[in-house]
Amino acid sequence: MPNLLIVESPSKAKTLTKYLGTDFNVVASQGHIKDLPPNDLGVDIENNFKPYYYVIRGKNKIIQRMKELVKKADKVYLGPDPDREGEAIAFHIFEELGVPPERVYRVLFNEITKNAVINSLKHPQKLDINKYQSQQARRILDRLVGYLISPILWKKVMPGLSAGRVQSVAVRLIVDREEEIRRFERKKYYELEGVFFKDNGDRFKAKLVSIGDQKVVIEDKNEAQTRKNHIKQLSYFRVAVVNDIQRKKNPPPPFITSKLQQAAYNAYGFSAKKTMSLAQDLYEGMDIGGGRLEGLVTYIRTDSVRVSEESIRSVREYISKKWGDRYLPENPIYYSAKGRSQDAHEAIRPTHVEYTPDSLRDILPKDHYRLYDLIWKRFVASQMSSAIYLQRTVVIESGAYEFKAVGSKLLFDGYQRVFDMSEENNSRDEESDEVSIPDLNVGDMLRLEDIEIIEKETQPPPRYTEATLIKELEERGIGRPSTYATIISNIQDRKYVEKHNNRFVPTELGFMVTKLLEKAFPDIMNPEFTAMMEDKLDRIEEGEIDYVDMLKKFYSSFEVSLRNAIRNFNNYKDELSVTYVRCDKCESYMNIKINQYGSYLACSNYPKCKNIKAFYRDDRGNVVISKDRIVDGRHCPLCKSELVVKDGRFGEFISCIKYPECNYTEKLTTGVRCPKNCGGELVKRKSVKGKVFYSCTSYPSCKFISSYPIVSHECPRCGNAYMYEKVTKKIGHFLECTDKKCKNRMRLEKEAVSNNE
Repeated sequence: MPNLLIVESPSKAKTLTKYLGTDFNVVASQGHIKDLPPNDLGVDIENNFKPYYYVIRGKNKIIQRMKELVKKADKVYLGPDPDREGEAIAFHIFEELGVPPERVYRVLFNEITKNAVINSLKHPQKLDINKYQSQQARRILDRLVGYLISPILWKKVMPGLSAGRVQSVAVRLIVDREEEIRRFERKKYYELEGVFFKDNGDRFKAKLVSIGDQKVVIEDKNEAQTRKNHIKQLSYFRVAVVNDIQRKKNPPPPFITSKLQQAAYNAYGFSAKKTMSLAQDLYEGMDIGGGRLEGLVTYIRTDSVRVSEESIRSVREYISKKWGDRYLPENPIYYSAKGRSQDAHEAIRPTHVEYTPDSLRDILPKDHYRLYDLIWKRFVASQMSSAIYLQRTVVIESGAYEFKAVGSKLLFDGYQRVFDMSEENNSRDEESDEVSIPDLNVGDMLRLEDIEIIEKETQPPPRYTEATLIKELEERGIGRPSTYATIISNIQDRKYVEKHNNRFVPTELGFMVTKLLEKAFPDIMNPEFTAMMEDKLDRIEEGEIDYVDMLKKFYSSFEVSLRNAIRNFNNYKDELSVTYVRCDKCESYMNIKINQYGSYLACSNYPKCKNIKAFYRDDRGNVVISKDRIVDGRHCPLCKSELVVKDGRFGEFISCIKYPECNYTEKLTTGVRCPKNCGGELVKRKSVKGKVFYSCTSYPSCKFISSYPIVSHECPRCGNAYMYEKVTKKIGHFLECTDKKCKNRMRLEKEAVSNNE
């Protein structure tokens, strides 16, 4: 009789069927078959937190199919994903099938290749009760928090809201960052940079770093000008120090889940959700030609940087043959994970290093190819030699004044022959940029050609992108690799945060809910407490602590907070809702109200005064009543009234001031022509999730789209008529050529070129 192999994914089942032939019946459970009930707590708190699972709607037919196949099978192999969720699926299938334990085997597929699958089937394991209890503890914790807190939000704030044990903490990080930005006091400062040369040699720049024993800090422009004038009168500039050192830049380890999500976002703008979907396809099996299915990467939910000895031997052989022994370290490189990592799975790597990205370029779909290219290059680079730079530091002195210049030159590219971190980050790696400083000797006399005052301004911390939020969650130990994509999707779907220029900004709803939960449930909203709970879940999986004891300790304090919250929530809400904005009809204070359409101000004298106003918060977070902007020099073509700019669900638009009596509207363009030369103009829009983008008014005939503002500014390198306007923490405010082959950058020290923002 053929054996039965049950996996969770239909695509994985399809790949495995091709490998195993008639010896196995392979069937997919299509994910979880059981869960806690949707309309009931489903946890008996008084009975050691016993969960009550039900069969998910639509899964009875699948279970019946599996039961029929079990009758014809000699052995039953359970092969869901090798993680906590996969173990829970396996346990629930085992419970539903009612098969004697001696006939049931657990198989773990770290990679979906024929040899790996056959080897796993030859060495099956038993179901892992610790791993299952860890998943069950997480599920119960999340249910207790979500099911017991969310109804309070429904009654006190707005129906349909939700609280989540990890989700709410992620929103708090975004809210805290926004408050930090609002508190930040920008301060101008000035740097002096001289242009020096020896005889008629190459020019190079050096920055004034000290005067006497004092580090230079210039906060006044007049002082900067005085210093500049004084320096220009100095009689000599002598080279005091020339220090050349070789620096090694070691290769990065292969990807773990969070680092892959960050890299895919930085390189291609992939959301965490999209990255995981693409990676799952690569893991479960892709057609690599001729209908041949092959799993191209190892399991994609991991926080371990370990790789197998066999894969190390294989990649070292490849490196030696492809680039020679100079690019191959004498010994294999082994990486150590930080903190408490789950070392059951390898890092994410290609299953066969021989499947190069070039060999699959015309076979894989574009985005699958791009993600595979990242994974392959990072893994190969991880076993290559270090890159070597010559770093030259020059100190120039003139009396009490001291200038410093630091330059670098690449001597040996090493792993960067394959994997350049600046490409992954979609930005230049300042450490790797070559800055040329001519050959100099101590005692050389230099000439000063010019000295420039560079005006700068301290910058607030940047808002989170998907990549930096994942990094923050990871470093704080909040959530796990498999949960980041879901967390980020949930906080946007729930309208707690929006994306502005690809960075997270909390909505008024997100602010309100976060502050309410911080007051009512300080432990739940504490990032350190959340990280501690994650650590306890790991310890349950490792068999170190009992999951029921952990739940009891958690609930004893949670229950107290729950009672206090129910009693005091109205007071918390009143405290957060009040503003110092006066009603223009009765002079009472106005309060913040929230409904399904957004937030607004309502008079506190309601129902005597029913005045309401739209509002926004300024850079300091102060509440300001919105005023529609008048469009100068134009009138409504229907009724000749004034036109105003309004902010709608999908971005700004122009409307008649007499709306709704006159319903004339039009798109508000940026005034920049579409780079596709289709005759349309670019318009700033906002997606359903609040993400700002720029598209053509000729849509759908022209489908041009950009995540960044575009300005009509000729690129000085290639002559292209358009450039992106971007801001990063590393580079600051700059323009970048829209031509992918050029990508020339121009730094902007002061005002933006565009008025798109």
